[in-house]
Amino acid sequence: MAWIEPHWERVTPVSALLLPASLLFGSAAAARRAAYGAGLIPSVKLPVPVIVAGNITAGGTGKTPLALWLATTLQARGRTPGIVCRGYGGRSSTPQRVLPDSDPYACGDEAVLLARRSGCEVWAGVDRVAVARSLLAARPACDVLISDDGLQHYALARDVELCVVDAARGFGNGWLLPAGPLRERPSRLATVDAVVVNASDGDALHPSIALIPARTARFTMKLEGREFRNILNPGHRVGPEYFSGRRVHAVAGIGHPQRFFRHLQGLGLDFTPHSFPDHHPYAVSDLAYSGADAVLMTEKDAVKCRRFAAQAYWELAVDAAPDPALGQLILDRLKMKG
Repeated sequence: MAWIEPHWERVTPVSALLLPASLLFGSAAAARRAAYGAGLIPSVKLPVPVIVAGNITAGGTGKTPLALWLATTLQARGRTPGIVCRGYGGRSSTPQRVLPDSDPYACGDEAVLLARRSGCEVWAGVDRVAVARSLLAARPACDVLISDDGLQHYALARDVELCVVDAARGFGNGWLLPAGPLRERPSRLATVDAVVVNASDGDALHPSIALIPARTARFTMKLEGREFRNILNPGHRVGPEYFSGRRVHAVAGIGHPQRFFRHLQGLGLDFTPHSFPDHHPYAVSDLAYSGADAVLMTEKDAVKCRRFAAQAYWELAVDAAPDPALGQLILDRLKMKG
């Protein structure tokens, strides 16, 4: 679907042609949500609180870094969180436990990244209710669940909803899939506990950000990171200055590659960028750049490249840095839920 994404940024003849399909999609999505809201389709309430970190647009907004931040924040407060996710890009459809060294092609790249970084029990699968139940059975000490994505997975009842919005892209042309990037209309944000706007330094807010309902709690977040880890030798860590004067290429197979490239530019790096589709299944030939001294990539890309890593491969570790008040809001919500 990468070919259509430029048509989501504004109204084009292609997006206009797809508008009837968007109207059907919107009607179906609204009817489904209404059915869950009325109890016609049951949502499953788990014995522990559930926090969903999702979005209402297709593509990357920063959900996974926020999920990692949530895990760290809760652990620092004495909680024992677990993480459930869809496992996009993985082959398995049944619930499975994800370990730091699990095969990303079996359980998904983001799931492996979560397992490597969070220190939490992580499970992945299509059915989040089944996945969550499997996690709780395997880890009875877990006292709160974090769902990476899943804002529209209404079968799993949730206690806290967070929606991440990309500041630079906002809601695109404001149309629903497939004519635009929206999974749900911006009015849906009136019902979430908080909107988290992911904005890099220097980002200009997309005009559509104004569609966020005024009464919804809103916080800012940015992604921070300056340390590069060698993928073949993770103990070898360097700063951006290490690559000065070297022939550098940068790859990104994520929802919004330009955000990664802008981050590297902000670190003062000179490089040749290469965009790939989200969850791209990398092969050696993808990274065979003639004369390259270094190939830089995201952590999500790196989990799929470790099996054929070369000395020139480096990953950039990034961490979400939201407004600290977001942490207090979440703790307050959890306290209210009991």
